[in-house]
Amino acid sequence: MKVGIIGLGLIGGSLGLALRDMKIISSVSGYDLNKQNEEDALKLGLIDKIISFEEMKRTCDMIFLAIPVEAIIKVLGDLKDIPKNTTIVDLGSTKSKILEGCPKEIRENFVAAHPMAGTENSGPKAAFKSLLNGAVVVVCDDKNAHEKHIKRAVEILSHAGMKIIFMDAKSHDHHVGIISHLPHAISYSLVNATLKEEDKRNILLLAGGSFSGMARIAKSSPEMWVDIFKQNKNNLVSAIDSFKDELQICQDLIKGEKWDELKEWMNTARKLRDIL
Repeated sequence: MKVGIIGLGLIGGSLGLALRDMKIISSVSGYDLNKQNEEDALKLGLIDKIISFEEMKRTCDMIFLAIPVEAIIKVLGDLKDIPKNTTIVDLGSTKSKILEGCPKEIRENFVAAHPMAGTENSGPKAAFKSLLNGAVVVVCDDKNAHEKHIKRAVEILSHAGMKIIFMDAKSHDHHVGIISHLPHAISYSLVNATLKEEDKRNILLLAGGSFSGMARIAKSSPEMWVDIFKQNKNNLVSAIDSFKDELQICQDLIKGEKWDELKEWMNTARKLRDIL
């Protein structure tokens, strides 16, 4: 099977490394609008070769879209003349808007997937083979894709070591709005608030594990995350409102010196230990 990857950053590059180890894959081709990314991906061995977008459409049995979510919608429009036997899999962090934007000509070809994996780093040099191994991948609205394309996607994702779950797009976007997108919004907010209050020297001297851990994901690509926030706006705004309510409770308990109630509020959060 010949596989193509559009987008050769962290996710696309890591996928390429995993695919190149699979005996069922004969070649892994890459394409990226950023020509430096193409050069780096080739030098790092993330892919076998670079080909044009049009050649990928003609020659690949399977095409992965590892690009920002707004770009996925545009590229799907450019893929609507692919052969019926070509499988398209997107790896974006939102699903409803992407599925709505998928042209009807290729809806049966299209498998909407979201691997729950990543780091704050980006680009081909950030890619590593084990990134996707053991990660959950959510496949959405699978009943609208042809069975052969679902089967092919599940086979490849499973070979990459991912744990597959199926979910409707609306539920997916609601859940990731809280569990994935909200933490990014909080991290960007925390860092911006800190930068307004503290100089760089104090941050460097005093930032311990708690701040560094929470602030780490604020290093993530703004270009990518603005698109995600845009596509999942309503779910994210609702999640931010819920977070603000809890933060208000915390502030009120501290201001009111209600230390026993604060302790109980904290103990409620510690129940997370039973889940994670």
